[in-house]
Amino acid sequence: MKEEKTGRVRRDLRNNGHHMVLITAGIVLNVLLAFMSDRFKLPLFFDTIGTVCVSVFAGFFPGIVTAVLSNTICVLFNEYALYYAFVNALIAIATVYFKEKGAFERIQTLVIYVLTISLGCGVVSACVQWEIFGHAQSMSVDEIARSVASTTHISVFLSFLIVNVLLNIVDKGISVALAALLYKIIPKDITRKLNEADWRQRPLTNDELRSMRAWNRDIQSSVWMRMVVTLITVVFAAVIIMGGISLKLFFDHEKTVKTKTANEAVRFVASQLDTSEIDDYLRLGRDAKGYVEKQRLLTHIRDNADGVEFLYVLTIEQDGCHMVFDVDTEEEPGYEPGEVVPFDEEFVPYLPQLFAGEEIEPIESDGILGWLLTVYYPVRNIKGDTVCYVGADVSMKYLAEEMRTFVVRVLLILLGFFILILSYGLWMTGIFTVYPIGSMALCVDGFSKAGDDQKKLDENVKKIRSLDIHTNDEIEKLYNAICDLALNQAEQMRAIRYYADETAKMQDGLIITMADMVENRDSDTGAHIQKTAAYVRVIAEGLRKKGYYAEKVTPKFISDVVRSAPLHDVGKITIPDEVLNKPGKLTDEEYKIMKTHAQAGKNILEKAINTIHGESYLKEARNMAGYHHERWDGKGYPEGLHGEVIPLSARIMAVADVFDALTSRRIYKPAFSIDKALEIINEGSGTQFDPKCVEVFMDSLTDVKVILKKYNQE
Repeated sequence: MKEEKTGRVRRDLRNNGHHMVLITAGIVLNVLLAFMSDRFKLPLFFDTIGTVCVSVFAGFFPGIVTAVLSNTICVLFNEYALYYAFVNALIAIATVYFKEKGAFERIQTLVIYVLTISLGCGVVSACVQWEIFGHAQSMSVDEIARSVASTTHISVFLSFLIVNVLLNIVDKGISVALAALLYKIIPKDITRKLNEADWRQRPLTNDELRSMRAWNRDIQSSVWMRMVVTLITVVFAAVIIMGGISLKLFFDHEKTVKTKTANEAVRFVASQLDTSEIDDYLRLGRDAKGYVEKQRLLTHIRDNADGVEFLYVLTIEQDGCHMVFDVDTEEEPGYEPGEVVPFDEEFVPYLPQLFAGEEIEPIESDGILGWLLTVYYPVRNIKGDTVCYVGADVSMKYLAEEMRTFVVRVLLILLGFFILILSYGLWMTGIFTVYPIGSMALCVDGFSKAGDDQKKLDENVKKIRSLDIHTNDEIEKLYNAICDLALNQAEQMRAIRYYADETAKMQDGLIITMADMVENRDSDTGAHIQKTAAYVRVIAEGLRKKGYYAEKVTPKFISDVVRSAPLHDVGKITIPDEVLNKPGKLTDEEYKIMKTHAQAGKNILEKAINTIHGESYLKEARNMAGYHHERWDGKGYPEGLHGEVIPLSARIMAVADVFDALTSRRIYKPAFSIDKALEIINEGSGTQFDPKCVEVFMDSLTDVKVILKKYNQE
């Protein structure tokens, strides 16, 4: 056992090593080709060839690992590569899906596969590029797209979308062609070993997988689905929490940076102003000496201060803000010199400080999503009195746009790793939990349905043991316990069947002994019990073949009536010898005594049944003993039953008993010929005998003659 476990561990390590080598080769191929494409500014990327090959030979999880790690490494020479990791991961998933659909076996499916991933990859990557750059990442592709747009008069984005899809058809077509070529030339046994390397049990066939899925259909919440929901919930929760924290940190950082930039801008403007000229600027405006030059200086400072949208100089008076300078923007011109602007509501709490010429803290208009962040800096004269303020407004709209771009880029990066984490969870759950438990459950279900069928039990034991589950955890311990339990149950059932067979043989022996005791008292019933039992079997089997009394004639019924047949005359043990063995015709009184053997036999077997309790084949023995002299027309004895009211076993025995009596020699008559006996039986059909029993008896004359010849050799 220890050596077997050691062998399994070595095999798993060897298989894992094969996958690691394959994944490493795929990553190297992706990175190398992507580097060459980037170095030579090619419009194609060639960064999915390794991903497609690994997915074909090793499955979806190694393919996804190859895709995500390749793009992660490509960041060293292409800072945007990680944004496309999720696209390549989806290609790995699509590759496995289409492989299972026979894409690498049928050219039509292969073409559909190439077109599908090209269309999907082309559209998604185009949207990503447009979101990040506002144009194609490759300048050559961007030029082609704009040229097509100007020629066809469609939008540049739509043109770029079409061009990108066409380029992806070429790119992915080359990748898939290489993978298909390798799939054809690499020996199938190597391909199979690579595909099965992940299994922690005997790999399941497609039929077994379909059976498992069918068996799981009535499960409301599978382990796999719970794992998917759990992983998605955890990852989304982590993304939301970390995203929220990141956004807050990003906003605070950007706010600090922009505030610092605005402060530097207003301080620099303040250093360039001559306080003695402020009154002239207010009074004369643009006509004042040096005003235009100062306006240009402020415009230049505003344009070079990242994030500052408005830059102005004003004085604070009781009636409002008197504008000195206000730099124009693209959307609207600034205020004119001397124009009075009412105080905004947000500034009201700061008016006492402003009137006093003091410096105030930056003012936010509407919190984190407000439109402006305003910075005021006092410009003082030689005496230290505040003459005016330089104000700068940082656009919160601009900051919000930066935050949106930041969020999109973070989500694009996280999406690739999210797919990797989700696939890892599904992969681990599948090979270590879902497949082992599902295959065990399917075998146990088959074991329970086998009932007492020893052949099926043995087959299920072999099937369970052939699973070879080696997860090295509680699942494997459960599997070993189930194997032992199944084996013990099968062996126990074998032992029970052996003891049951021995008991049945003993019971049959007792029956034959009892029947022989009765027969030995009868001087001329040679082999009567053997022959009648044989005829009973012939008739019962005939009824089953023709479908007569199908609900009644089961394999158990046939077995019961054949085993019980020797007891049909057990009641004769109560008949006196002088009546039982009288050589001549019985008197009416003697015949009455003889007829009592039917009721006596029924009573004897009733007592036996009451002693045994439960279901017993002796119930059919009782029916045959008590009613085998009843007639179909109701003129028989002991109770005068008729038709199907008479128990079927007794109706069968009636034909067998009379036929044997006719074809056997008695001390009071010779044996009738078989033809005469059959004629009498046939005449009794529908009067003395059940017509269906007679019919199947006549149809089985070949078997009847064999029995007759066997026991009537004199």
